[in-house]
Amino acid sequence: MLDLKLIRAERDRVGANIARRGGGADLDGLLGVDEQARALRVRVEETRAERARLSKGVGEARRSGADSSDLEAAARGLGEELSRQEEELRRLEGERDVLLAGLPNLAEDAAPDGGEDDAVELRRVGDPPAFGFPVRDHLDIGVAAGIIDMEAAARVSGARFAYLLGPLVRVQMALVALALDHVEAAGFTPVIPPVLVREEAMYGTGFFPTDRASIYETAEDDLYLVGTSEVPLAGLHGDQILREDELPLRYGGVSTCFRREAGAAGRDTRGIFRVHQFDKVEMFSFVLPEDSAAEHQRILAVQEEIIRAIEVPYRVIDIAVGDLGAPAARKFDCEAWMPAQGAYREVTSCSNCTDYQARRLRTRVKRGSATETVHTLNGTAVAVGRTIIAILENHQREDGSVALPAALVARGAPAEIRPR
Repeated sequence: MLDLKLIRAERDRVGANIARRGGGADLDGLLGVDEQARALRVRVEETRAERARLSKGVGEARRSGADSSDLEAAARGLGEELSRQEEELRRLEGERDVLLAGLPNLAEDAAPDGGEDDAVELRRVGDPPAFGFPVRDHLDIGVAAGIIDMEAAARVSGARFAYLLGPLVRVQMALVALALDHVEAAGFTPVIPPVLVREEAMYGTGFFPTDRASIYETAEDDLYLVGTSEVPLAGLHGDQILREDELPLRYGGVSTCFRREAGAAGRDTRGIFRVHQFDKVEMFSFVLPEDSAAEHQRILAVQEEIIRAIEVPYRVIDIAVGDLGAPAARKFDCEAWMPAQGAYREVTSCSNCTDYQARRLRTRVKRGSATETVHTLNGTAVAVGRTIIAILENHQREDGSVALPAALVARGAPAEIRPR
């Protein structure tokens, strides 16, 4: 969440920044409730002090044998008044916190203006292949080779699930191994995190309240299936004060992810591009505030290394402020060329969330005699399903077979996949 002190001090700047995202924010309402709560807290402390003074007087009167009934009555009255004040204070602070939690992070000034269609292309790497034959999409290739079965998955689990079979399983394992090799070389510690988390973890990373509709919930246990290992990785240092010499802390989470894809009806329903269950390797960093911009570029560089290793054309785009998720101050996407779609589509993203998540999670760093909130960043090393699509389609051959990239073959993938 945003720093309330910053909103108090720079209300107009904060409001203008949020307006860039295309959304409104009731900062006047927030500050009004905040002012009421702060004033009431002063009265609560005064009432507590007066009640303590009266209670002390009652004790002194009893010890001296004097009549303490008037003091006792006054103390009881103050106690009742204090209970009313504390209840009202809890209500006001709760209302303030709900309003505060609904505000997005402040976007970086360098992030482009606009919405979903206004991302700025930073660079293209590699040329789309020029096929001399009709291009097949990944599902046609997968069905012909017997390595993707959507129909059986639909019978077992419903729409937007898939069985990956035979050599494609080896391709997936090789992709994970490739990603881990690159993230470890960049200083990220591999982690297999829990994928069921409490509501506090979802709230702390900013997925609640805004993205709640996309999250699977196990109601009886009050747990939630994560849509990305960013959530448990962020929570790894929740409620901690880190030493300055511990930072940066970098982790590479390997997990299955689950998304309801609420609101995505009718979009990318063919094949495995947009499914409810998929596997991913995710990078996550805790850094000092002054280092987060450089860390953002570091994560992006690892992402590009991995895409280049699988020999797929791609481009990097700078996401416009109106298309940023609430926690992100700036986000870069890598989009791989998808021949069957004739378009670049997102396969990785990386976001600098500055102090937004860490403030919710209460992750701080001790610097000298002071503590301050750290910065957090996240980025996809490999989203397996979408990356498989890019590999199958870009490396397909006229006879329906697929030649696998050398980087994957070296890590256990077959040299080729052939139709049955």
